[in-house]
Amino acid sequence: MSRPFLLVVAGPTASGKTALAVELARRLDGEIVNADSQQLYRGLDVGTAKPTPEERALAPHHLLDVAEPGEGMDAARWLRLADEAIAAVAARGRLPVVCGGTGLYLRALLHGVAEAPGRDPALRARLEEEAARLGRPALHRRLAEVDPDAAARIRPNDLVRVVRALEMAASGRTQTEIFAAHRFAEARYPARLLALDVPRPELHRRIDRRVEAMFQGGLLDEARGLLARFGGALPPKLPIGYAEAAAVARGSLALAEGVRRVQAATRRYARRQVIWLRREPGLEWRAPAEPGALAAELASGLR
Repeated sequence: MSRPFLLVVAGPTASGKTALAVELARRLDGEIVNADSQQLYRGLDVGTAKPTPEERALAPHHLLDVAEPGEGMDAARWLRLADEAIAAVAARGRLPVVCGGTGLYLRALLHGVAEAPGRDPALRARLEEEAARLGRPALHRRLAEVDPDAAARIRPNDLVRVVRALEMAASGRTQTEIFAAHRFAEARYPARLLALDVPRPELHRRIDRRVEAMFQGGLLDEARGLLARFGGALPPKLPIGYAEAAAVARGSLALAEGVRRVQAATRRYARRQVIWLRREPGLEWRAPAEPGALAAELASGLR
């Protein structure tokens, strides 16, 4: 059975993916399938820069608001949902436009989920104990010694992913080696892959402005809502910015310092996104432009 053709719009956070995807979907009779791991969660709208109501009105969106905060979402589960959404879009005779910057999700969609070693509960318990005793950055430094590329992709405080990468390395093949081999697996869909290539200084300016706007535009209210819902504590695995916003809301962190920390964390996240996407074969990098003009140019070549 043939798979439908996909148009993929990728790039780091704040690069303009959403605006471009909406314009392309509007011009090409498409519907958008979300591939941003942070936009999956219900109620976390401002802090994840979800498409606005106006953008959603211009093109149907799928796989937004499909998980509860703290629930977590792995690539295999997202892939099942994405395959179902893509099939439904194609059955309506419309073009699936996949939009997001989560490289692991895009790679799973295009090449399937990588065959990784199974989990080792005993090793995992030892690593988690070490992190509790020495601090998460110490565990991240260990990862940098055995798999520097994985360490560059994973936040030092992301204990779950650091432990998993160390667990994979202990099996004899690093996460980077496994993912590198996986990149060249047979394609699951015919697709055109686009990514927005914003120069780093401009991208950093966009990120900084976006974070300031988030704190002014409702991020603190979303953090207060989480605190109220979860009894004064935050659930695990939240997107970037919510821990800092909660600290500001509690009064334990100054607003300016909270903004600065989230800006720095988001810039690091964008760098990891670019590192991942640069390794994806067939990705066509395009300079940023006015979304309508760029979409018109791209759409003319897809009709």
